[in-house]
Amino acid sequence: MKFSESWLRSFCNPSVSAAELADRLTMAGVEVESCEPAGPSQLSGVVVGEITAVKPHPNADKLTVCTVKTGKEALRVVCGAPNVRVGMKAPLARIGSKNLRGVDSEGMLCSARELGLSDDHSGLLELPKTAKVGSDLRRVLALDDRVFTLKLTPNRADCLCVLGVAREVSALTGAKLRAPEIKPVPARNKAKHLVKLTAPEGCGRFAGRVIRDVNPAAPTPQWMRARLESAGQRSISALVDVTNYVMLELGRPLHVYDLDKLRGPIDVRWGRKGEKVLLLNEQEVEVDASVLCITDDSGVIGLGGIMGGESTKADAATRNLFLESAFFYPEAVAGRARRYNFASDASHRFERGVDFANNVDGIERATRLILELCGGEPGPTVDKVARLPQRKAVRMRVARAQKILGVPVPATEMQRAFARLAFPVKREKDAFAVTPPSYRFDIAIEEDLIEEVARLYGFERIAAHPPRVHAAMLPAPETRRTLHALRERLAAADYREVINFSFVEPAWEADFSGAANPIRLLNPIASHQSVMRTSLIGSLIEVVRKNHSRKVPRIRVFEVGRVYLRDASAQDGPLSVAGVRQPVRIGAAAYGPVLDEQWDTAARGVDFFDVKADLENLIAPLPVRFEPAAHPALHPGRSARVLVDGKPAGWVGELHPKWQQKYELPQPPVLFEVEAEPLEAVPLSRPEVPSKYPLVVRDMALLFDANTPAQAVFDAIQAEKPLIVRAVRLFSLYRGESLPAGRKSLAFRVVMQHTERTLTDAEADAARDALVALLGRKFSAILRN
Repeated sequence: MKFSESWLRSFCNPSVSAAELADRLTMAGVEVESCEPAGPSQLSGVVVGEITAVKPHPNADKLTVCTVKTGKEALRVVCGAPNVRVGMKAPLARIGSKNLRGVDSEGMLCSARELGLSDDHSGLLELPKTAKVGSDLRRVLALDDRVFTLKLTPNRADCLCVLGVAREVSALTGAKLRAPEIKPVPARNKAKHLVKLTAPEGCGRFAGRVIRDVNPAAPTPQWMRARLESAGQRSISALVDVTNYVMLELGRPLHVYDLDKLRGPIDVRWGRKGEKVLLLNEQEVEVDASVLCITDDSGVIGLGGIMGGESTKADAATRNLFLESAFFYPEAVAGRARRYNFASDASHRFERGVDFANNVDGIERATRLILELCGGEPGPTVDKVARLPQRKAVRMRVARAQKILGVPVPATEMQRAFARLAFPVKREKDAFAVTPPSYRFDIAIEEDLIEEVARLYGFERIAAHPPRVHAAMLPAPETRRTLHALRERLAAADYREVINFSFVEPAWEADFSGAANPIRLLNPIASHQSVMRTSLIGSLIEVVRKNHSRKVPRIRVFEVGRVYLRDASAQDGPLSVAGVRQPVRIGAAAYGPVLDEQWDTAARGVDFFDVKADLENLIAPLPVRFEPAAHPALHPGRSARVLVDGKPAGWVGELHPKWQQKYELPQPPVLFEVEAEPLEAVPLSRPEVPSKYPLVVRDMALLFDANTPAQAVFDAIQAEKPLIVRAVRLFSLYRGESLPAGRKSLAFRVVMQHTERTLTDAEADAARDALVALLGRKFSAILRN
């Protein structure tokens, strides 16, 4: 929002400098981004010149030789502007004599762009007829004025006009507010145009007026052009300039229709599928039932609260017009302009909230200006009210305000703050009941009123006290470990943590978790992020794919995050909401070589067992088992279900070949995904005295049925092993032609130790033989020769 200081001071003129005024506004939450001079500081020596004669240039068809009066003298100036004429007053720069095509020019008549005032270079800058010849241009155009630029937050739509900022200035400084006095313009004919509000939930009020016999070619006066340009608006035509001026002055967006182009009554309704409209920005858009439309018998002629249509716009041929001043609900406008990839001043205001009590004031103000500039005969103002927002009183407790502010602001000062803001207020015993004005859509709850008190009291008067709390040591039970501790374990295993969005592509859910009905977002930020994830695998595969495409050879990533699962039995709690369970999971992916390239180790790709070892290290010291099982995302022969304390906790395996091909990965990544909650509980550490006697090691290789799982063998050994056996490790698996058909060889290393004495060879051999007999009895295994 931009405006000139003089425009603001015409409404409220406090006895403070522009710099102090900018500081007060900023400290009250209305941030002034800049306060700069209206004109270029280097512009000097330019005066008002009056053209008294215009003659053709003897040697150039497009140039003229002008006689320009500057007060005491008359100068000869060569000019190429198309709008130069006798009697015109324009800026004259005394730049010394210069010969142009054989004629000496004693100065230069200037356009607005040549003076650095705007981008308009269509002709000379025409000055008001009242400008004194020979006077300094800076004084005539008020170039020593200053322009304020506000950086408003979305809740302060009331400050998107000079009147709204003036209200703020009056409240902050105590200076008197001089709002423009708007008197009704009497009708001079009975012309009306019928309006219907079929969608009152979108358009609650519509005021309109017919004005006949206007002159659309009338010039916009310099004072209005100057104010519009200070606000960043380019002068277009008198009719358009008037509507922009009223919008900037009162915060009331208006629209002008060519009455003769309207076909039947105006109807404000929701759009219908397939309807299209060509807008004033020359963009054709298709509407639907969620877009509020201005229509007549010909169809859609504009988007409500956003932009008018090309078919009914007022132009240079317009003689009769219909002036619109409507109130559109923010919910009916918000997001529609962005859907069509453009923005407008009207949509910027309506989607934040526009004063619904000044529709008629806007009509009357614009009517008077149009009559002054373009002439015409106005009909009566018709104000159709269907449904307006209800302004319910908001209650603010004095004690609550003092607690939140941290300062004992007296109740009398709170009441004065509301009075300075012109808020209707009633004092109760220990509270205030405030009715928000029609132009303040940001006042809805108690905290909003507390903020207003803080702004008027002065944020700078609220001392900054660091928070002080009673320091207490929190318990750190040894039987629980944090998610941070689990993160550290994975980081120590050379994995890097990633953080991904919880909303993902629907295809990921179908591919990697088989979820046919994931939770869908009502308003996704992007079409490819429209569902809540039920697995971390899709996000991890995407990270691997992107890093691989950027030539990263070795990838190790992990994520700790929530997934979102439908569960009718879920109740509100720390890990769920009604109907949705939100457990925390830990997922990881490894891709590429198992080790970074080095001179003393042969290159080898990461495999199932490398990642299984990392997972076992993460879960330790909890007992973990792996059993073959199928998962939609994983290779059916290289995947396993993870069981912690005998309960299913997750999955580990290679990516399924069809997903490897679909997501364009030359090698299959190996992944795991486990629930975090079972990993957080750990058994209490138990001290043990290590044996001082030596270990005894025996190896044994046995032939098993080819389908015997190694885990079943370990389970049998663990259940019935001799007491002196400390550990059994599998170190060789062999299948080959030298073995009988349907058999495989498993080789185990048995580690034995006694706590009180050195074992003899006979005791070690006996323990090994007992294990061989056990495996023979359980699995029909025989020693391999």
